[in-house]
Amino acid sequence: MADVTALAAAILDAIEEPALIVRANRTLAANRAALALLGSAIVGRDLRFAIRHPLALDSIASASGAEIDVVGIGSADRPWHLSARALTDDSILVRLSDRSQLVAAERMRTDFVANASHELRTPLATIIGYAETLAEDAPLDEATRSHFGETICGEARRMLRIVEDLMSLSRIEADRFRAPRDSIDLGELVEIAIDHAAPLLDRRQCEIVRLVEPDMPPVRGDFGQLLQLADNLLSNALRYGSAGDECRIEVEVRRDGARGALIVRDHGDGIAAEHIPRLTERFYRVNSARSRDSGGTGLGLAIVKHIVERHRGLFEIRSTLGKGTEVTVWLPIDEGSAAGVIKP
Repeated sequence: MADVTALAAAILDAIEEPALIVRANRTLAANRAALALLGSAIVGRDLRFAIRHPLALDSIASASGAEIDVVGIGSADRPWHLSARALTDDSILVRLSDRSQLVAAERMRTDFVANASHELRTPLATIIGYAETLAEDAPLDEATRSHFGETICGEARRMLRIVEDLMSLSRIEADRFRAPRDSIDLGELVEIAIDHAAPLLDRRQCEIVRLVEPDMPPVRGDFGQLLQLADNLLSNALRYGSAGDECRIEVEVRRDGARGALIVRDHGDGIAAEHIPRLTERFYRVNSARSRDSGGTGLGLAIVKHIVERHRGLFEIRSTLGKGTEVTVWLPIDEGSAAGVIKP
């Protein structure tokens, strides 16, 4: 009998989620996860010492294959899926499955749809309003007509940028389990990204300072995605870090142990500390009006984050108000290849 009891305890402990065996409204046994969640002194005591949720207690008492979702076991707002199954005529197996990640994922999906709808609805409403005015028979002077046309064009381009960024995120997520195979020279990649940024550089009257370590070995990566990453970091620095009369962006490439580091540093207004943890959320903006006016979609750093994750790299944002922002991406060195950027 002792062997059977020991085997039952071992089976119970093999269940990763909290699990209890209940008999006559008392906790007969509990695994390590349940003890950690509900307290180490619950075994042998009334079940209400372990679970105080009335709906959960009623479901366990019914022991008829009950399955319910409850919130408030172990902590005030933690969601669980509780299942109760009869083991024998007088004992019940109770299992608690943590639903926190599922609930968080569902909340993210809901928030994403709401945010994406809002971001697209705003320019679409402007386009419809101006287009309806142009379609009316009422006379318009050429300056007004030209202004309406330019606004429609600008808002349509804004919608296109949002759609393109959403498609980029989708492609990156689809590739997240496929290891990149290109050998990338970060110095040459940066030069291509700077060429792409030339129109914005001219508009901002900004200087780019290159700090590329000589004989820098290549990194392992996906050329298209890493170029998009560099484009986004440069674009962000130019859009939001170019305050003041003198604009200077520093782009640094250097080796850091077994990784290559790409650093983009601006000397703009900086970002308050409370915003930094949320900068990679989709559509999160420190200043919504300024971001939209500058042409940002609110997806640039979310794309960077997903690209870094796919490359098994690291990503850090440091910022000081009034001094500027520094973004660093670390990527694994490709030790087995000769330096040389992979051309598209």
